[in-house]
Amino acid sequence: MAAIVRGAGSERNGRPSPGGAGRAWQNGPVIPWLRPGTPFPALDTALAEPNGLLAAGSELTAERLVDAYAHGIFPWYSEGQPVLWWSPDPRMVLFVDEFRVSRSLRKAVRQERYRIRADTAFRAVIESCAAAPRAGQGGTWITPAVVAAYCALHERGLAHSVEAWRGDELVGGLYGVAIGRMFFGESMFAHASDASKIALVHLVGILRAHGMPLVDCQQETRHLASFGARPIPRREFAERVAALVHCAAPREPWRPLPATELTA
Repeated sequence: MAAIVRGAGSERNGRPSPGGAGRAWQNGPVIPWLRPGTPFPALDTALAEPNGLLAAGSELTAERLVDAYAHGIFPWYSEGQPVLWWSPDPRMVLFVDEFRVSRSLRKAVRQERYRIRADTAFRAVIESCAAAPRAGQGGTWITPAVVAAYCALHERGLAHSVEAWRGDELVGGLYGVAIGRMFFGESMFAHASDASKIALVHLVGILRAHGMPLVDCQQETRHLASFGARPIPRREFAERVAALVHCAAPREPWRPLPATELTA
């Protein structure tokens, strides 16, 4: 599927991108070009193929990201492309109360083979996610501009990392965005066995302690489904997001819970 960008001033061709949107954008459905300050279009105007492609633009600021997440939209694009904005239907989510941990992973958490921290190395986590090889992908969507934008969110207390350390070495972790009582997962990496999975267990523990019931997982994968994540209709997702992002954000700092509390 190809798409024509409306309002960009010219047709823009991109390299292969997430979701297959990078084919030459000609002779296809029209998506709007977002100029700075332009509001996002309605979610139900997103393309069915590639699933959820909603708009394109050049702006990737902390303010634009907050607005996007608050409306159930996220950026996903390749180096050299405009910023592509997505809202797929259905949407993969994890309800914190439905989180499943296998017996082997529960054992690994209890063994405390890694020291778990939160928000002590955010930039290192996102840069490690950018460098992590992904099956079927020749590059990364986490460009320097993405790193800068999410680090700006982190400085505002709106983006968080959970990290797995072995001594002084960062061996795994994940990061995402928290607005109100909603958490939007972004990416994870592991340089040691189960490091990212253990970080995920600790993330869910933090969210449960903070009264944050839902994690946006964006895209459906078997890996996420193994933890209890499941797809829900986009309309339901948007309604839940609208309610949760307007709840008062937790005041407590992000601190991992003791392993014994996570595996009880």
